[in-house]
Amino acid sequence: MKLKITFLLIIYSLAISAQSQSITNLSAFSGDFTNSSFGENTFIFNPGMDMKDIQALIDTLYNQQHPRSSEFGNNRYALLFMPGNYKLDIKVGYYTSIIGLGDSPNDVLIDGLLISKGEKNGNVTCNFWRSVENITLNSQGALHIWGVSQAAPMRRVHINGSIQLHDNGWASGGFLADSKVDGTIFAGGQQQWFTRNVDMSKWDRGSWNMLFMGVTNTPEDKWPDNPYTVIPETPLIREKPYLTFNGKDFVIKIPTIKVNSKSIDWLSEIRDETSLKISDFYIANPHTDDAKTINTALASGKHIFFTPGIYNLLESIKVTRSGTVIMGIGLATLSSANGNKVLEISDIDGVSICGLILDAGKISSETLVEVGEPGSKNNHSADPTFLFDIFTRVGGYGEGKTSSCMIINSNDVCVDHTWLWRADHGNNVGWNESKTKNGLIVNGNRVTVYGLFCEHFHEYQTLWNGNDGKVYFYQSEMPYDPPTPEAYRHGSFNGYASYKVSEKVTSHEAWALGIYCVFFKAPIIVDQAIETPSIIEKNIHHKLIYWLYGGNKESRINSIINGKGGHVDLNTVKSVME
Repeated sequence: MKLKITFLLIIYSLAISAQSQSITNLSAFSGDFTNSSFGENTFIFNPGMDMKDIQALIDTLYNQQHPRSSEFGNNRYALLFMPGNYKLDIKVGYYTSIIGLGDSPNDVLIDGLLISKGEKNGNVTCNFWRSVENITLNSQGALHIWGVSQAAPMRRVHINGSIQLHDNGWASGGFLADSKVDGTIFAGGQQQWFTRNVDMSKWDRGSWNMLFMGVTNTPEDKWPDNPYTVIPETPLIREKPYLTFNGKDFVIKIPTIKVNSKSIDWLSEIRDETSLKISDFYIANPHTDDAKTINTALASGKHIFFTPGIYNLLESIKVTRSGTVIMGIGLATLSSANGNKVLEISDIDGVSICGLILDAGKISSETLVEVGEPGSKNNHSADPTFLFDIFTRVGGYGEGKTSSCMIINSNDVCVDHTWLWRADHGNNVGWNESKTKNGLIVNGNRVTVYGLFCEHFHEYQTLWNGNDGKVYFYQSEMPYDPPTPEAYRHGSFNGYASYKVSEKVTSHEAWALGIYCVFFKAPIIVDQAIETPSIIEKNIHHKLIYWLYGGNKESRINSIINGKGGHVDLNTVKSVME
């Protein structure tokens, strides 16, 4: 496909008085700001534009997307910045992606603050579905506020100053990778956080479960006396593909695999990566494309670039060619509309899936994303498949049902940040409405997950059947809503463990597991939060359970792992184990 980009010229202004201008309705930007093949909700800026007009657009978007009323809304937006210098405050609400288009984050310099705040009382526990990538932020002495929880990745960012990961209230986890922070990262009351391959100067505080991997200047690991787990190097990673503009064309850069890496490598003038032209991609539009058009493009040899929006799919998207890249911007959302899977990836090498939300539909599906067919046997260790920033949802936005959210059958798959979520609030949420079984099922061998957030499913949140698996950081809440103790029992067990490694597994390892319960409707008892074969117990490092206030006062988790470790209940809200 020939991509024809006409760069937007910001010419719209609405006079309020002779001294001031403002834009109060986002519809005023239509046409003037969206003349781009990347869709009507993608805005592309260059440093020659009027900063006041760009700021007016950012403010208008934030005023629309910041309130909780937008949490399950249908709007999706991507703000793309050409290389150069800008004087702006970057405000980020729901379903908004901020993306720099340089070869390095330092190519897009923004003098101003990054802002993602709570709507009231500083509570950001529902600040989901937003992202910032490939820019430099110069705070000029002020403090960036990145108050977020799940599904809010920050990647490939240079913070010239200090940043706060909360808004002086409750905050429930996040993800920072491939970034440089010159000042202090203030974690404050963040309950959990995963930091990977980051060059940072200082980390301050954090509550329950903080994992640092391949990070400089980490706090000292004194678990269980403090909440920090430190792993000096990242064993194997390929950083997420990123979009750039080379002066003439858009290009997707694909970093190559790094082994035993620490900190960042984008400061080097010579980087080990490959490139794909935008003409190698089929650019999908939510108004005109469906699974048939996308699968036809895949069959012709194209990669797929999803522009912002919601894609209702009557059949699954099938990836059958090694090396395929599927990339979304603006939290592009793929929804199962016919009881179908959303993404099916064959047992092949080197696939990259990036930056997507996958929604279950009204008709129950087996799963939302499946990597490899059942019984997959191929060895992909030389060229693994990577899944970056993949977020699945069941309910909340409306009716949704699925047996599981993600099944990995292939060997050697690497997942770099995922949130698998059965909704605990919103629309069509209930024990008999948003029906599920599991969040993640892993059948393949040598599967690695960096940053696994998985919660509220009806049975095991995570079920691991393959050998030689590794999980670095796990955050999981058990379901809030079992109606009776009997509804959450199976066999002779009270409740389901959150993290289950099956009895046939002989080799498995995990670090920094935080598992929490808040049973609202009934006095639920769970025998253990983690269940593994006995020979694997010693390989589950730094684990904790927490009883969250507000639930049934008689509920409890009896042990951390296999009947061992402390319990939690109304009187003992936290138990920690080496």
